[in-house]
Amino acid sequence: MFSRRDFIRDAGLLMGMSATAPAAVRAEAQQSQAGAWTPTPEQSAAWVAQAEALKPTLSGVNEPALRLVRPVADPNVYLRWRMETEAPAEALRARVFNAGESFALDFGGHRAGYLSFLLEGVGHSVDAPARLKLTFGEVPGTVAEMLHPYRGNLSEAWLPEEIITIDFLPQRVRMPRRYAFRYVRVEVIATSPNYAARFSQFTAHGVSSATGRPAALPSTVPENLRRIDAVSLKTLYDCMQTVFEDGVKRDQRLWIGDMRVQALANYATFRNYALARRCLYLLAAYPRQDGMLHANVFEKPAPRASGDVCLDYAALYVAMLADYVRASGDLVTGRELWPVAQRQLELVGRNVNEQGIVVIPEKVWVFIDWQQALEKGASMHGVLLYCYRRGRELAQRLGDARSVAEYGKQIATMTAAAKSTFYDAQRGVFVSGPERQVSWASQAWMVLAGVVAGQEAAMALQRAMRDPSSVPPGTPYLHHTMLEALALCGQRDAARKLMEDYWGAMVNDGADTFWEVFDPKDSRFSPYGDVHINSFCHGWSGTPAYFLRSGVI
Repeated sequence: MFSRRDFIRDAGLLMGMSATAPAAVRAEAQQSQAGAWTPTPEQSAAWVAQAEALKPTLSGVNEPALRLVRPVADPNVYLRWRMETEAPAEALRARVFNAGESFALDFGGHRAGYLSFLLEGVGHSVDAPARLKLTFGEVPGTVAEMLHPYRGNLSEAWLPEEIITIDFLPQRVRMPRRYAFRYVRVEVIATSPNYAARFSQFTAHGVSSATGRPAALPSTVPENLRRIDAVSLKTLYDCMQTVFEDGVKRDQRLWIGDMRVQALANYATFRNYALARRCLYLLAAYPRQDGMLHANVFEKPAPRASGDVCLDYAALYVAMLADYVRASGDLVTGRELWPVAQRQLELVGRNVNEQGIVVIPEKVWVFIDWQQALEKGASMHGVLLYCYRRGRELAQRLGDARSVAEYGKQIATMTAAAKSTFYDAQRGVFVSGPERQVSWASQAWMVLAGVVAGQEAAMALQRAMRDPSSVPPGTPYLHHTMLEALALCGQRDAARKLMEDYWGAMVNDGADTFWEVFDPKDSRFSPYGDVHINSFCHGWSGTPAYFLRSGVI
């Protein structure tokens, strides 16, 4: 089982220059006409400066704890735990806690933010510090179960727990780290024989860069879709920090694939174009030496490259830039970053063979989805072909006729190759790999790439969805792609049903925000080896609002 950060990859090569690029950018490219275009250190520094100038101020909402709760094991609920209310949170003030005692609080909904509370000592003498352990849970199981021994393959440091020592009481305690939580369990590790601990005024200080409130859905929208929309908006709200974070519990960084779908939801809801622009510049500022973008960047303590390279994510930068320009109308940023987008098509396009088929090199990371059984050859071909189409669309907006023509030829070649190589006409589906695997991913990306259209596309999608041997998605990320593909070929009812069945199931299973991974048949599934490291508020999962508010379905 691999995590995204396990991969640092290679691929490389040559790129042409758009005649519509700014003069300074063209000059930099012309300095090394015999080689490939990459930004100079000065250009990268300028992009970082622009990104930092766009860094938003986070707004906060202070919300008190609502109730004292007790986790109860329940095999009939998806995550195996439910919470029972013991008392209103105000009742905490009347209780004291000695070493070895604990309690749990419910804040009534998910938030990304900070925690504060008042701690007092009650007894003969406060003659020693108070030592506490706090565990923050997005879902009941995190505060109900022991987090150790930890069996995951991501860093144990991401587990949402802290041991703190408060030297002097009474004191207003504010936890310095930001957490993703609805529930908090507090355990008193030690005080002294001469006093007990009293707690009160627990407050969550939620933060986000999302401002305003998106308009309500039309009254004709059914209640189940309204609930999905509300959870989607909350997911996006919490993940919109100073970048589009992938997950506010874990990673807390900017990934190309995650941001692409988050930004689509943002354009249909909060419309924070400045945040999207900031993220585009940050990603562009830290390419590999050959110009290929890293799959993600670190933002703190200062922006820097991550080291991860992912073939499909690099290509999708083109689509992300095209989405931004289409939504915002900002042609200036589009032209400035156009060479970066072109470079990704050049580099990823080097993996297209003479027959017009994408060949994934050995030891090169292609993500597509956290579905370990997935054969990714057809999907990757579809991703790149889709990105050439989006590149041509953006080139048309920017007036780059040469690239329009160049990408048109590549699209024609790759489309014909896809139809002859991956499409099984007898079965009416796309297949991938030597075992001719059928998957949702292959159908979705080939449909989005325009290899088939209309009824032919609709039938390929429906056949894969009905085929029990077809490999389904493992994440909301690939489910989003299926919704896009269904909508593109006119299957709006099928897309809506898929949304209701998948995201609606998460809501019915208690989701306040949508989860990083969701397997309706396995509540303990984790691509990282331990469900406790999973993110339960994840940016790539919060896209139903895009579909419901943009008229796509």
